[in-house]
Amino acid sequence: MSYIQDAIASVKRRNAAEPEFFQAVSEVLDTLAPALERNPKYQKHAILERITEPERQILFRVPWQDDQGNYRINRGYRIEFNSAIGPYKGGLRFHPSVNLSILKFLGFEQIFKNSLTTLPMGGGKGGSDFDPKGKSDAEVMRFCQSFMSELYRHVGQFTDVPAGDIGVGGREIGYLFGEYKRITNRFDGGVLTGKGLSYGGSLARPQATGYGLCYFTQEYLKSVRGDSFAGKVCVISGSGNVAQYAAEKATQLGGKVVAMCDSAGYIYDPNGVNLEVLFDLKQRQRARISEYAKLVPGSEYHPGCRGIWSVKADLYMPCATQNEIDVAEAEQIIANGGIGVFEGANMPTTLAATEMIQKAGLLFSPGKASNAGGVATSGLEMTQNSERLSWSFDEVDGKLKGIMEGIFHNAYEASQAVGQEGNMVVGANVAGFLKVAEAMLAQGVV
Repeated sequence: MSYIQDAIASVKRRNAAEPEFFQAVSEVLDTLAPALERNPKYQKHAILERITEPERQILFRVPWQDDQGNYRINRGYRIEFNSAIGPYKGGLRFHPSVNLSILKFLGFEQIFKNSLTTLPMGGGKGGSDFDPKGKSDAEVMRFCQSFMSELYRHVGQFTDVPAGDIGVGGREIGYLFGEYKRITNRFDGGVLTGKGLSYGGSLARPQATGYGLCYFTQEYLKSVRGDSFAGKVCVISGSGNVAQYAAEKATQLGGKVVAMCDSAGYIYDPNGVNLEVLFDLKQRQRARISEYAKLVPGSEYHPGCRGIWSVKADLYMPCATQNEIDVAEAEQIIANGGIGVFEGANMPTTLAATEMIQKAGLLFSPGKASNAGGVATSGLEMTQNSERLSWSFDEVDGKLKGIMEGIFHNAYEASQAVGQEGNMVVGANVAGFLKVAEAMLAQGVV
């Protein structure tokens, strides 16, 4: 469709130095032809041009001092991408790889992910090239305070609500919230999500993305194959928050997780990963995953994280980072006889790999659908903050399960409606896009 190709060319021309952002935009827009052909009003009102341009991009300096008294400088970002259906909502990422391209890609994906949850949240993302690894608590605190001394001007429970992401956990959220409260002289609980339970956080929030991935996958297996996790061998990349709780829920649902990784390498445990050991290493010791093999007899450690996809399994769940599965990895998954790939990270599978996996007949779920559990529960945290209430773990978990099952069915039904039944990439993109596009039309040219 020429309108789509013209829009993609325009994005590439205007954002030539941002490959991750261009990749995300082109992959989404290429799937929207059926929706645009049925709704020519979207072209008339330049919806693609508007939805691919952030409403606001904020870039700022973050000066701080390390424990030796040295002055350090990092860059801070906040991409407020689209607020058509609610306040900007999306995580903060602290990692050396953070740049404008990556945050725009994440913010763009967040628009559709948040739309799929059915909760009133727009799309945004932010962070810094600061690396919290190896830093003392005092250094992380000073950085977070400096970061928030600028960010506070741009956020608020009715404007923009950040959460955690890679490198931003409960410790960082606590420091950020404390500085926001000090500067503004307000206990504005809804300004950040992922907070501690003692000051407005939600039960089940740490587990939400990983649990949500498994609830989505379980519903997918049940609806399409009459199947479940029971007896399935699982490979889950990563060993951070998402991967840990995906492993926990997959195990609870009857699966056996045999491989996990970090950026240096992967472990293989044919008996199933010992979650007690894994959680202690990652949550208490903050150690490398290689230590697991030293503690658990019969397990193995292999250098090189991409080797994890050579492990034979039924279900593959990439939960680490973007573009971790390319053509070579997809070929291995297919050769291993895998049932499907279910994304827990943001855009972990390249377009070429995605097409290869789908062509081979494997199930495939895009991250904007299957990893939406984290932001969905952030939305539930916002609701609890607004009501001045705290729900039980089971109540939040039950709502999360219902949301993830609803996302699957919305995306699947959208794929049917546009004549591509079972293509969850098309279904998720179309379902997420239509809600946002209609809201944009209703609100005029803003």
